[in-house]
Amino acid sequence: MGKLNGKVAVITGGNSGIGLATARQFVAEGAYVFITGRRAAELEAAVREIGNNVTAIPSDVSKPADLDKLFATVKQAKGRIDILFANAGVAESAPLGEITEDHFDRHFGINVKGALFTVQKALPLLVDGASVILTGSIVGSKGVATDSVYSATKAALRSFARTWTSDLASRRIRVNVVSPGFIDTPGLRKLARTDGAGLEKAYAGRVPLGRVGQPGEIAKVVTFLASDDSGYIAGAEVFVDGGFAQV
Repeated sequence: MGKLNGKVAVITGGNSGIGLATARQFVAEGAYVFITGRRAAELEAAVREIGNNVTAIPSDVSKPADLDKLFATVKQAKGRIDILFANAGVAESAPLGEITEDHFDRHFGINVKGALFTVQKALPLLVDGASVILTGSIVGSKGVATDSVYSATKAALRSFARTWTSDLASRRIRVNVVSPGFIDTPGLRKLARTDGAGLEKAYAGRVPLGRVGQPGEIAKVVTFLASDDSGYIAGAEVFVDGGFAQV
């Protein structure tokens, strides 16, 4: 029996990278998973890769109407949510002095507004004792040049986890943050404009463990936070970064 046997999970941004790896891990542990993303072709490919116990729903978390459709579909199909992984996000660099209004609005619209309304609109379906996991980042704690807007969005998610833990205490809903470091994902490759070998060359020397992480390593930690194994963890931030933000 898997750690998530019989659970119903929703993963935003589940079509690639960390979200896709987590969807695979959840299904392997016995969950039924709904994944979302903005690109239909990637969603279809993700469903084929996962194989079973998964439904893909095209959705943009920055659009409340899309979230309404998402949760209406989940309600009709399963009637409840045991695990919510608010993972969808965008990361683009812009140094202070070159930040545009569009850059600011795009990041806060997807990363902050999107996460907030994903969780809020899911509340009627979340069972008492459910697990909510938010995808943060090491940059929410580190002062990385050119990443001020993105970093601020991730710091906001850390704050959400604390306040929502208090808001939802009466329902025993646990809200936690997983904060990845340098992980070999399509998003980081795009940001760094390189492939996996290039990521290792650029980042491995900055990490105490001496390498870039893999999406599956984040997925295992998210699965832990989603499962009863973490039943006494709430309002916490778990770094999965090879020690980068810790030393």
